[in-house]
Amino acid sequence: MSSTDTEDPKLYAAREPVFPRRVSGAFRTFKWWFMGLALGIYYITPWIRWDRGPNLPDQAVLVDLAHRRFFFFMVEIWPHEFYFVAGLLIMAGLGLFLFTSALGRVWCGYACPQTVWTDLFILVERWVEGDRNARVRLWKSKWDFRKWRLRLTKWAIWLLIAVATGGAWVFYFTDAPTLLVDLLTFSAHPVAYTTIAILTATTFLFGGFFREQICIYACPWPRIQAAMMDEDTITVGYRDWRGEPRGKHRKGEGAEALGDCIDCMACVNVCPMGIDIRDGQQLACITCALCIDACDDVMEKIGKPRGLIDYMALSDEVRERGGKKPLSIWTHILRPRTMLYTSLYTIVGIGLVVALFLRQEIDVTVEPVRNPTFVTLSDGSVRNTYNLRLRNLTLEDRRFHLSLTSDALLRIDLEGTDELVVDVPANQMVQQRVYVIAPPRSEAATASLTDLRLWVEDLESTDRAYRDTVFNGRDQ
Repeated sequence: MSSTDTEDPKLYAAREPVFPRRVSGAFRTFKWWFMGLALGIYYITPWIRWDRGPNLPDQAVLVDLAHRRFFFFMVEIWPHEFYFVAGLLIMAGLGLFLFTSALGRVWCGYACPQTVWTDLFILVERWVEGDRNARVRLWKSKWDFRKWRLRLTKWAIWLLIAVATGGAWVFYFTDAPTLLVDLLTFSAHPVAYTTIAILTATTFLFGGFFREQICIYACPWPRIQAAMMDEDTITVGYRDWRGEPRGKHRKGEGAEALGDCIDCMACVNVCPMGIDIRDGQQLACITCALCIDACDDVMEKIGKPRGLIDYMALSDEVRERGGKKPLSIWTHILRPRTMLYTSLYTIVGIGLVVALFLRQEIDVTVEPVRNPTFVTLSDGSVRNTYNLRLRNLTLEDRRFHLSLTSDALLRIDLEGTDELVVDVPANQMVQQRVYVIAPPRSEAATASLTDLRLWVEDLESTDRAYRDTVFNGRDQ
């Protein structure tokens, strides 16, 4: 037995670098516009100002972790309103299910951050090193001065983009102009520098070197998408019944028997994932549609109809093989699955909007003190203690009046004041300790539990809020 026979077989093949060729067309143009819009929103949003009055940040979009609040233009989400965030996450999931079931991996092909930044990095690579053939030659060439110069130039631009990406992210969590000054003067918190460093490294590596490997190996969505798709899902496909058998279409015997595909490899050369769409549906395909632009361009040059590679549904294959026209795009999209996702998406969205506009501008949380559950005073009265959290969701300072209602005879006192009024600054929360007292021989003092309702009234707007709780008597 030879030494080669005893060697362990390689379980993993080395990565073949992908060098996508430049392509033009409707889908490539749309991707350029979408990439510009996505990057513009990401980089510019933290710098949009929004006047919220005193004691509040003037940043339109801000995740204020220090005060546990989220600001989005005129909307402010408090910690107790986390259901709004949960609702948005549910809508995001339903939206992803909807678009995948209708149009395949359209999110991956156009809107995924990995796709957007990889497109940007490839654009820089093409600008520095040239188009596909030049980059392939450079890859295979020896490390001379020219190769080092081009690679270092490319890596330097990638690094600048990566730093800008990591820097933009941290601006969403604190006032952007203030943080920028702190970063430049090296007075920012170490967490800010650490976050920027981590995001810079991941952006540089994912967009510059790992690229399609992130989509194939790291992202779970390619493996989940199969459950969202069916034979009516519109996705990128190759009409093999029209393109096969492939050939160069030279004049001569048998040329008329060839399909429309001339095996020019244009669809493969433009693919950022390095796959051949003619092999059928594949896990690595992100349906970016660049192969459609490339193939349509070739078809026009050789005088063949466009659409050899196109967005289509698998259910249309039987119709087209039989000489029939494919169903309309809306017939494929408007089917029970997509309509169900749309209905759920709409219901959750409407529910969030209604909850947002119906929420009160004052809020109260009541927390009974359990240690001890009650105190017997010197005159025999029974006292319960409650901690109230009063939130003023308006942009002005307000005065809140506290009261209670109950079938029993009870009295309410506030710690630290003889009044039943609490001043709460604009967009702030104030904690107030409240005492509820029952007379010595009253029903509430001798009973086990007595229901009561604590009221909070805004003395300016007369808005009211309440919370139900219980009073603990001596009969425990």
